[in-house]
Amino acid sequence: MKHSLRKQLTVIFGVLMAAMFLANYLINSFFLESFYYTKKQEVLVEAYRALNENIDALGNLDEEASETLDVLCNKNGLSYLVTDMSYNEVLGSKSNFYASIMKGRLNGYGIGVDTDNVTVLDSNDSYTIQKKYDTEIGLNYLEMWGILDEGFYFIMRINIEGIHDSVQISNEFIKYSCIIGVILTAILVWGVTKRVTQPLNELTELSKRMADLDFNVKYTSGGTDEIGQLGQCFNEMSEKLEQAYAQLMTANNELQRDIAKKEKIDDMRKEFLSNVSHELKTPIALIQGYAEGLQECINDDPESREFYCDVIMDEASKMNTLVQKLLTLNQLEFGNDEVVMERFDLALLIRNKMQAVSILAQQKETEITYTGEDSLFAWGDEFKVEEVVNNYVSNALNHVSGAGKIEIAAEVCKGEKPEEQKVRVTVFNTGEQIPEEDIGQIWDKFYKVDKARTREYGGSGVGLSIVKAIMDSFHQAYGVENREDGVAFWFELQCGDALHHNGDSHASGSAVKRKAEVSAAGADESDVCDGEWRPQ
Repeated sequence: MKHSLRKQLTVIFGVLMAAMFLANYLINSFFLESFYYTKKQEVLVEAYRALNENIDALGNLDEEASETLDVLCNKNGLSYLVTDMSYNEVLGSKSNFYASIMKGRLNGYGIGVDTDNVTVLDSNDSYTIQKKYDTEIGLNYLEMWGILDEGFYFIMRINIEGIHDSVQISNEFIKYSCIIGVILTAILVWGVTKRVTQPLNELTELSKRMADLDFNVKYTSGGTDEIGQLGQCFNEMSEKLEQAYAQLMTANNELQRDIAKKEKIDDMRKEFLSNVSHELKTPIALIQGYAEGLQECINDDPESREFYCDVIMDEASKMNTLVQKLLTLNQLEFGNDEVVMERFDLALLIRNKMQAVSILAQQKETEITYTGEDSLFAWGDEFKVEEVVNNYVSNALNHVSGAGKIEIAAEVCKGEKPEEQKVRVTVFNTGEQIPEEDIGQIWDKFYKVDKARTREYGGSGVGLSIVKAIMDSFHQAYGVENREDGVAFWFELQCGDALHHNGDSHASGSAVKRKAEVSAAGADESDVCDGEWRPQ
């Protein structure tokens, strides 16, 4: 492989090693000597402090200071000399063979002569540190000279002749070490990377076979390092890809079923058109027949003509109601009808509906009761919620039988948080139960369990579909359940007040039960929506 990882790693590590050795070489060349001078200056300063702080007026040192100076002299090759103001020797290092020369230097520095071959490194009122080439000895020295606080002159120096040669020898050693190190590093990396690239090559081969949909391949080199974990992930990926491929095959079969389902939906669309046509055909035929009867003056008496007109108007009203419901349902299902959320009194809405159907309830000898609080606030589109309540109540009126009771209940379902509290409204009527096999279909458009019964009260099979569409637009729950003596439809809304009343309401805080008042006038069968779900 032209650009193999093994070659790249070998080159990279070789270059890094060479760069490290080169950096070491340059540092030695440019900074080692300066660093050496700095450290030796620190030794001179330390020796100066030992002298200056411990020498007395007679030029004597205590035993501890003397030992400190001896250690510095032996460790660093330091020599020192202390004289009085007349340059007479007062104190000096042991085995100082150049005491006379140092005294002469000190005298010359004091009067400002013998400044040749001198490089001053540091200077203050007490001392001067300088680099000096001693022509008499032929050696380079680092010197410090000056005056102590007790008035004595002093001079110290350290031989630095060997530092330059040491730097050169060190650099030469680094040069050879660099060459040998780069070679050894390249050999070592070449061998080590083989252990890395070998499992990677295996993984590459596995990926090629997996690309050809061969999911039986497995990584076998093992290991607990990152590559071993990668290999294990390859094995897991192979298994999951095999499962995914199987699922894809399954999805392909499901796609075929979806195509069949689409065809079924087309059939349902055709059936929908057929149902609409059927629902409109009867009233149109009646209108046409009675209109022709009027035109031909089959019955000349006023009562017959009025009866014919009533039939025409009634059938036209049914057609208009059906069309309006279909338009409403279409807007809800396609999201064209805007939902306006507001906080309103749900209990008041229910009572108003009970008042509106009170006369019809009296005609059917039905007792309508409400259980709930006087004022119960909820969130929703009040107009659409009224449509839901209207459908449920009208549905109950159309199918009530037996004891002849309709019970409307509104209660608050507690939640963990105040905003999770719900208001549930249940509309129950005594009568026949819904067959279990039909419960899941009663929300479908034009679905009728007993078509003859539905036609009897003018139902079209659209009312509960509108309820479903409205509650879906609210993202709230709704449903139906059979009870021992009847059926209960219910829906939920978000509670509008955690305390179930506000400052304007006059809720008593306890549930109350009242019978529907029957004093309202103007209610007729046009207020009743179809209830297409129950047989008689």
